[in-house]
Amino acid sequence: MTRYVAFLKGINVGGNKRVKMADLRALIAALGHGDVSTFQAAGNALFTTGRPATDLAGEIEAAIKAELAMSVRVMVRTASELGEVVARNPLARDPENPARYFVGFLSATPDAAAAGEVQRELEQALAIGGTATDRTWLDGAEAFFWCPVGFSLLDHAGTIERRLGVAVTTRNWNTVTKLAQMTAA
Repeated sequence: MTRYVAFLKGINVGGNKRVKMADLRALIAALGHGDVSTFQAAGNALFTTGRPATDLAGEIEAAIKAELAMSVRVMVRTASELGEVVARNPLARDPENPARYFVGFLSATPDAAAAGEVQRELEQALAIGGTATDRTWLDGAEAFFWCPVGFSLLDHAGTIERRLGVAVTTRNWNTVTKLAQMTAA
C-alpha cells in the first residue's frame, strides 16, 4: 500500500468550484482508497491505496465530473515523491517567508529542452517586468516560485501551462512541508 496526496486545481478559490472536503473524502473512499483525509479547503486529499499512481489522477477527475458535475484537474504524488520535492528546494534553505514560496505541481513531466526554454522565458520576463526579486525554477514535474514581495504580476503557472501543455496547481511552502510531514508519518 502506498500513501498519496491528490492536489485538486482551482477548487474553493474565489467562490468557484465549491467542493466540501467531506464530499471529497467520501468520493475518494468510494473509489476504494483507504485512510482518506483532507488538509485545508484548497483540495489536498491524502489517501492510501495499492493501485498504481498512473491511474489515480484520471480516476479522481472522472469521479468528480460524474459525482459533482465539475471539471477539475488533479495532480497526484506519492509520499516519497512529496518528500523529494521538499528535499529539492532550490533555495537550499527554508524561505524567510514560506507563505511567499510556492510549489507548482505539474500534471506531467515536460520535455527537458522545452522546460529549459520556458525557464529562460520566465527569467527574461521577470527581469523586464521589474520583479527581479522573484525567481522560478522548473525541476521535473514541479516548479518552484519564490515571490518575496507577493505573487508577481507575471502569471508564472499560467505561462508554464500555456507553453508546456500541462496543468499546474500551486501550494505554498507551508502547505507542501506540512503535507510531506503528514504523509511521512
